[in-house]
Amino acid sequence: MHEETERREVQSGKTVYDEDGNTLGVVRGFDQHGFYVTADADVDVLPESPSQSERTDAVMWRCWECGEMGRIADIPESCPSCGAPREDIYYWQED
Repeated sequence: MHEETERREVQSGKTVYDEDGNTLGVVRGFDQHGFYVTADADVDVLPESPSQSERTDAVMWRCWECGEMGRIADIPESCPSCGAPREDIYYWQED
């Protein structure tokens, strides 16, 4: 027997929920690995691996429009390179 998989559309700005219907956050960007979500304040965000959680120097901000990057401590109100609004800036983990 073949089970049908429900197809869901993921778009920037859409709210993402867990399997219980709890709000996790809002989709902020996409790349080759999937999509990025701005998590609500009451959501526990876990690191991908212990080695990455120890590398705070690798956490950056990145502009969705042009790819400009900067230190996470210095998130601008708009992208200094292309002028994109803060809504187009998201967290980025360097390898």
